[in-house]
Amino acid sequence: MTRLDRTDARLLLALCDAPRATGVQLATLLGMARNTVQARMSRWEEQRVLAPVDRCVSPRDLGYPLQAFVTAVVDQHRLEDVIEHLRDIAEVVEVVGISGAADLHIGVVAVDADDLYRVAGLILAVPGIERTTVSVAMRDAIPYRTRPLLERIAEER
Repeated sequence: MTRLDRTDARLLLALCDAPRATGVQLATLLGMARNTVQARMSRWEEQRVLAPVDRCVSPRDLGYPLQAFVTAVVDQHRLEDVIEHLRDIAEVVEVVGISGAADLHIGVVAVDADDLYRVAGLILAVPGIERTTVSVAMRDAIPYRTRPLLERIAEER
């Protein structure tokens, strides 16, 4: 597990503000050596610190404005097979193993309510899924973020 330090956090915050900045621009902006900036960015790439670019693309912009969450109860002996089957459903954008009444929290997108019904049916048809519950997202109250955490690390002395 990579531990990002204050320098990493300052660089990442600068990239949040100017995603297309060059290494030289970042070094100048932050008062760092160009080699330091380049070494940090190379380490992030090697250790896969940054999420893939597709994570930044909104499904809404791809024609999938409806977002929902499916919780699924799964036969534990078939859990890994279930996850592999879910990978094959394009509208499944995220799968998280959870504790509690269900086993998986599945993020999905759809074109409209009819399409969501179809996607929910595809999920329920996966061998090993015993029961599902679908909840439609009404709005993104706090979209995924890490900036406050980066700011906290950047302010550490």
